[in-house]
Amino acid sequence: MQLQFFPSRTVTLYTARMFLVRSFAVLAGLVLILTTLDLLGESDKIFAYPGNGEAQLWTYVGLRVPQIISTFLKFSVLLGTLITLATLNQNSEVISMKASGLSAHQILAPLIIAGLFVAALSFTFNERVVARSTATLTAWQKADYGPIPKDSAVQSNLWVRNGEDLIRAARAIGRGPDTRLEGVSIYDRTGNTLSQIIEAKEGRYIDGAWRLTGTTRFDVATGTEAQLGTITTARGVSPDRFTLANVDPDGLSFFQLRQAIGDLKAAGRPTKSLEASLWHKLSGPLSALLMPLLGAVAGFGLARSGKLFVRAVIGMALGFTYFVADNFALAMGNLGAYPPLLAAWAPFLLFLLIGETVLVRTEE
Repeated sequence: MQLQFFPSRTVTLYTARMFLVRSFAVLAGLVLILTTLDLLGESDKIFAYPGNGEAQLWTYVGLRVPQIISTFLKFSVLLGTLITLATLNQNSEVISMKASGLSAHQILAPLIIAGLFVAALSFTFNERVVARSTATLTAWQKADYGPIPKDSAVQSNLWVRNGEDLIRAARAIGRGPDTRLEGVSIYDRTGNTLSQIIEAKEGRYIDGAWRLTGTTRFDVATGTEAQLGTITTARGVSPDRFTLANVDPDGLSFFQLRQAIGDLKAAGRPTKSLEASLWHKLSGPLSALLMPLLGAVAGFGLARSGKLFVRAVIGMALGFTYFVADNFALAMGNLGAYPPLLAAWAPFLLFLLIGETVLVRTEE
């Protein structure tokens, strides 16, 4: 048996190329089919906004495709692994490799390294593309597919409770004391009865209160409206009540989410669910590293024995069981039932041990 971890350079490049080509080919097919189905279900909502047309459909596709790629990349890697190993087995190439002295781990080594490359690519893609497209698409959907906000970091449609009163901001721009609110509405309630509505074009946080400009007041009892100009109100309502009111982990990169968690902790807010999502931004892409190990059962055993299909099904079952366990653990972490690190990393480590055990017990 050879002592090096990798097979020859030729075999390494051959198997890694097969794996990558098949994985990305499966991904392209899935993206094409799922994007078409998703667009069919969403097109009526897009066209419902006056003036929207074909250009808005393509805008939606451009924002939605990165999300689909991020979600189904790990499925594609699993299917690419099964197709690659089943093909190698069917052509007796696995038998030739083992006859030359290669172990099962050496045969899988090129796929694992290629999986590591896919994981790094996935993390970078999620950070640079998916987070931004998700934030922009979420803001666009909140605007009922109206004009897309120029800044995808702008938060929209925010509600804050101040005693009995409700404060709504159409948009919140900036962070900390520099936060600026646009489209502010204050619903003044007394004893759960609405007494007046104050609306302002803009609000800025100055000396512990909000200075509203372009303000009007509507009196519910009399049905009259009055121009107030510039007023100061909502003292004690800090800017983080708006900027941190709706933290979407999917719409933030790893470093942006970590900063948001720090701001929430400083404001005394719970962060356990967001911490689970933060760590999952690392463990999620690494699932591509795990797929060759879980699908390895499809590459070994005699193809002519008639059990190749059964082995492929077992490999697929292991992979999909991992996806179910991963989503379940993340859901438990979001609910606070699991600690953040356990919710993010336990499924990965568990199925790493399961895949390694199956490989060792059956092939080594």
